[in-house]
Amino acid sequence: MVTNELVITALRNSTLTEELRDSEIELLASLITVRNYKAGDFILQVGDTELKDSLLILGSGDVEATAATNGEHMTLHMLQMGDLAGIIGFVGGNVMQISATIVAKTDSKVLVLERSHFESLLNSQPAIVYYVMRGIVRHVHGIVRRMNTQSVEMSNYIHRTHGRY
Repeated sequence: MVTNELVITALRNSTLTEELRDSEIELLASLITVRNYKAGDFILQVGDTELKDSLLILGSGDVEATAATNGEHMTLHMLQMGDLAGIIGFVGGNVMQISATIVAKTDSKVLVLERSHFESLLNSQPAIVYYVMRGIVRHVHGIVRRMNTQSVEMSNYIHRTHGRY
């Protein structure tokens, strides 16, 4: 039952379930599988289609999202328990446009919610689907806010540094 406890704990730490009751979180947890990754394993890579329709939720471990720019990998974000990855594919976007790579930095457990399993709730539990999708939007909004803040900080740094020359 350690796996089920991990799933429930990770879901409770995620924006996905902020509006769900305990029974709804347990129902969502029943749709999830857990994958184990060793340090150095790629979880998602550019062009990878194995998990293209799945939402990934970090259960445990250290996982890094990187992007390749000018041939170098730059860290975008270190995921925390409950953080999401694979959002674009999960919501039906074109996975070929994804440019981030997700890699396990330590042994990690990742919760996998397949879109087809999630969509099975549309007729029987539409409120859960609605609230989870709101949670995804909140998560994406948080990413955009963080990136905007970093962009402003970088711009301010460049302007301060440039003014010294």
